Amino acid sequence: MKPRTPFISVFSSRCPKQLGSALRSYPLMTSEVPEMTDSKMPHGGAQLGAVGGPLVMIGMGSIGRATLPLLDRHIAFDKSRAIALDPLADRKKYADEYGIAFQQVELTPENYVEILTPLLTNGEGQGFCVNLSVDTGSVDIMRLCRELDVLYIDTVVEPWPGLYYNQSIDNADRTNQFLRSKAVAERRRSPGGTTAVSCCGANPGMVSWFVKDALVRLNDELGLGLTTPAPADKDAWSRYMQAVGVKGIHIAERDTQRVTSPKPVDTFWNTWSVDGFISEGLQPAELGWGTHEKWMPENAHHFSDPESPAIYLESPGAETRVRTWCPTLGEQYGFLVTHNESLSISDFYSVRDENGEVVYRPTCHYAYHPCNDAVLSFHELFGNGGRNQTTKHVLDEDELVDGIDELGVLLYGHDRNAYWFGSRLSIEEARELAPYNTATGLQISSAVLAGVVWALENPNEGIVETDEMDHVRCLEVQVPYLGPVEGHYTDWTPLTRRLGLFVDDIDESDPWQFRNILVR
Repeated sequence: MKPRTPFISVFSSRCPKQLGSALRSYPLMTSEVPEMTDSKMPHGGAQLGAVGGPLVMIGMGSIGRATLPLLDRHIAFDKSRAIALDPLADRKKYADEYGIAFQQVELTPENYVEILTPLLTNGEGQGFCVNLSVDTGSVDIMRLCRELDVLYIDTVVEPWPGLYYNQSIDNADRTNQFLRSKAVAERRRSPGGTTAVSCCGANPGMVSWFVKDALVRLNDELGLGLTTPAPADKDAWSRYMQAVGVKGIHIAERDTQRVTSPKPVDTFWNTWSVDGFISEGLQPAELGWGTHEKWMPENAHHFSDPESPAIYLESPGAETRVRTWCPTLGEQYGFLVTHNESLSISDFYSVRDENGEVVYRPTCHYAYHPCNDAVLSFHELFGNGGRNQTTKHVLDEDELVDGIDELGVLLYGHDRNAYWFGSRLSIEEARELAPYNTATGLQISSAVLAGVVWALENPNEGIVETDEMDHVRCLEVQVPYLGPVEGHYTDWTPLTRRLGLFVDDIDESDPWQFRNILVR
């Protein structure tokens, strides 16, 4: 029998009345209700913002082509000055369908300034660069956009080719700590100015908004009477989480989307970017490291940067497993794949004393069970010495027959034990809501939409991570695309129902120690 999972705080895109009730403690941020064009669409198909200058989309892969229909639906822009860039010629059809130009080109450190500058400065008005590509230097492109007074958004701090698979560098230099430090350094070098939203997809991105929402709900449930801080007030939010009693956070995800035919040998299948998943899966496992932790794995290392909130393990994330929990299937194993939010969340919610020493910090990491075909694909890849399969294929919305992507945040260690809050979007709902979207893709593309809207409304905020953004406004935009968005308490802990057949190295004094969470 599974641990009980009381069902609370439910709000769904299918029930606007419930949504309003669930958000009743938050003021609506829009000054007027946008004019609807189709009552059956999310937001009634209403325009939520306008780009005054050119729109440049970098990447028309699975996420780029999933995002374009949402931008076309909700963002006004001049199609004569809109263009999509991609190295693959066959992706031109997606740009053609939505009436924007297409350029087959591979951006490199040598050509990106020459190629992007005339596109981003084409005509009057402030442009917007939506970077949804792989193998492009995010920080370099972000810097160029800000120098040109062009708004910018991406879903990951992506390096130029050569870092993820480089065997000649230290593993610490293949981590997200290394990549994020470049964005942090750029922010310190050039504070303020034109808005650039860093790492705004489902995760990283949406999950940071879920953390804030879940904290407010826990405050209400526990009767703590805490005042909700301003969106970017890091000090107040960190003390808020400390007062709620959260020890750590899992970005807990289970993807059950499936096809009817078996995966062929020498093929990598996934419900989103295969290249993106392989690259992050081969990076070292990495996690924000909480102040409550009493034990570290033997293969774990601190970073040389004393400001880093994280540690990393000398093992690939997609071969490192952790125990976690999601509502549908309960307890499960997940991959400890590195993600920017593991660092940014732990960093954002760190409490320091008057001497600058960290006195509270939550552990935070991804705990990802991808679709079964992706699990099998990684098993095959690692068994073949880490060599990529001959064929890489993103399962699209027409191939997938059923299943959901259950993506949320599991806040644990407080007086109610653990609370999962997130989206439980099905492939059937995703197909109805927007073209070219799986459940996984729509959780990402709708977060990009929310980030674009926020940037248009806040064009002079400098470089920001999603933890600092107004989660109420962003979820107001995104929730209609997320299917059921629900909160669940559980009495499960990492000590629940251990196998019991072998000696188990556990800490019974505190179920929520990483010692108990890591599968060894």
